[in-house]
Amino acid sequence: MKTDKVYEGELIGNEVIIWDKKKAEEVYNIGCYGKIIEDHLVLNLYEALHLIERKKITVKEGRKKLDKKKFYKRASEIDEEFPQKYTVYKDLRERGFLVRTGFKFGTHFRVYDRGVKLKKGPKSAKEHTKWIVHAVPEDFKFSYAELSRAVRLAHNIRAKMLWAVVDEEKDVTYYEIIRITP
Repeated sequence: MKTDKVYEGELIGNEVIIWDKKKAEEVYNIGCYGKIIEDHLVLNLYEALHLIERKKITVKEGRKKLDKKKFYKRASEIDEEFPQKYTVYKDLRERGFLVRTGFKFGTHFRVYDRGVKLKKGPKSAKEHTKWIVHAVPEDFKFSYAELSRAVRLAHNIRAKMLWAVVDEEKDVTYYEIIRITP
């Protein structure tokens, strides 16, 4: 009888670290989770919770083990946007998309089409970011300038801008915003 490995991570600041190089690569290869830096893997809070739910990792903060509920609570204390970010992240992952951080684009996520595996070197057209996604609660307010900047950025990287609106029932509705020029 084969049992799946469960890896141990350590919550440090707003990241979860898998320290052992071999284990880091194994966790990354589960589905392109995190980013390998030298000999360890760095996971975002939402990636870590998704792996906790899939029973692939356990997480400790100091000597204290955090179960799913405690980790969610702690992540929400660290990042006030965590609840809607995680809801959207999980929804996209369960739909089969590869989801990475969108930090360098000033948004929450960059999303790749189903079946994409990230690799080093030149990318094919299929391997480019398909969408950039920003997760917001349904009562979120923003300016037209902020909306315009997000759409222009997406357009500049040949991606589509999606606003993922999370309602009180944790349902996600995606809105694509496009730029129309006369």
